[in-house]
Amino acid sequence: MPALKCISSMATRPLLQALRARWTDRGGQAVRLESVGGVDAARRIDAGEAFDVAVLAADALQTLAASGRVGAVVPIAVSGVAIAARAGTAPRVATVAQLQETLRASRAVGYSTGPSGKALLALLSRWGMLRSLQDRLVQAPPGVPVGELLARGAVDLGFQQRSELVHQPGIALLGPMPPGSEIVTAFSAAPCTAGALPAQAGAFIAHLASASCADAIRREGMEPAGAFRIPS
Repeated sequence: MPALKCISSMATRPLLQALRARWTDRGGQAVRLESVGGVDAARRIDAGEAFDVAVLAADALQTLAASGRVGAVVPIAVSGVAIAARAGTAPRVATVAQLQETLRASRAVGYSTGPSGKALLALLSRWGMLRSLQDRLVQAPPGVPVGELLARGAVDLGFQQRSELVHQPGIALLGPMPPGSEIVTAFSAAPCTAGALPAQAGAFIAHLASASCADAIRREGMEPAGAFRIPS
């Protein structure tokens, strides 16, 4: 039987690699995983490219479901944005006031494409800091981790899904966003209507959402979606 074709955002790549291995170890068929920037993934699915399974931010999948490009959307994991700095540095970010002060002192600040990046810009706007920081904000290109910008010294502070920072060498993971400024993204899976293996896609998605995968999800810096309500 041909391999399932799965496309995902970069934020879920390490998680899906782990869950794919668990799936195949238990007799599931091969899964060919392609991870790209979430915006690019959604564009390719919307253009009708033939994938069997999509794993993206829930709101992106809901948009694709509304246009008939994917089927039922199933919650998989919830991920929070974390803060990181260059290795060997430890700026203070435990409170909103400390984070704001650190932002003002930063030479350059990295952030990601997709929902979490948009949410960060909205947060900075609410704080009245977006205009003053505008020239120092560096958006990572699609598919490039913010941690990579930190590791090579292009920015001194970075914001991205914790799952994308937790395994990045050469950086200092400072922790989650301080209380009152949390940025959370729900990731979900859905069968693509252009796919050739709908039954197998459904079985793989059921595996991703099963309780047996909860520990692996936590190891990758996320939390199981459980009863999390997908934004409409």
